[in-house]
Amino acid sequence: MIYLVFFLVSLGASILGSICGIGGGIIIKPTLDSLQVMGVASISFLSGCTVLTMSMVSVYKIMKAGQVKIQMNTGTPLAIGAAVGGVVGSQIFQYIKAHAQDPAAVGHTQSLVMVGMMVVVLFYTIFSAKLISFHVKSKVVCALLGAALGILSSFLGIGGGPLNLAVLSLFFSMDTRHAAANSLYIILFSQSASFLVTLFTGAVPEFLPLALMLMVGGGLIGGNLGSLINKRLQEKQVRVLYLCACVGILILSFHNAGLF
Repeated sequence: MIYLVFFLVSLGASILGSICGIGGGIIIKPTLDSLQVMGVASISFLSGCTVLTMSMVSVYKIMKAGQVKIQMNTGTPLAIGAAVGGVVGSQIFQYIKAHAQDPAAVGHTQSLVMVGMMVVVLFYTIFSAKLISFHVKSKVVCALLGAALGILSSFLGIGGGPLNLAVLSLFFSMDTRHAAANSLYIILFSQSASFLVTLFTGAVPEFLPLALMLMVGGGLIGGNLGSLINKRLQEKQVRVLYLCACVGILILSFHNAGLF
């Protein structure tokens, strides 16, 4: 039964993540944390592997279809910065895990950070029409923004999530659909870097091999299905799905942080 949960959670999260550009890990991580099916480090690793698979499939589909373009002039510096940030975020997580007296405190810290992040993202999303947005062109600023996104996403084990979309909307004036495509591109770089660092530093936690296969399979299928669905949805529909996902993630994060 538990293996079915792993597959269904990764499948559903990857479908929604591919449609909205939120990566899937932002849903997988808090959901599995709330179910307490595995240690926090194992969940972060499995979530990262699933997100990496989903982002690879989604970016390939986006570039092949050519309907929504990834803005390489800003997207690539963002992605490179996210890759560097992914390495830093992974090291921060390993440091906190190694020095925490209570392993559960690591997951609690992640949940508190997630709550703060989701409150900011939801506030911005609701009031974005009334706020000023920018058109950042500087590659240095792009790289710095990408690094900040990479650090946070790698530390939380979420891939990228709604924060990517908020940053892309605020600093690059992208609509939801374009932000989703560029967010997945950034996630691909940050998760690749985080995965390689975890692998080569020998920091891979204990996990159930079958759970990894089912979750990666869910990410693969979900990435394909999400890309197909995204092409059939209007901008407004994608935005509604994104807002619903944000509210659900915030509720889960509050629960995991023990705030209710």
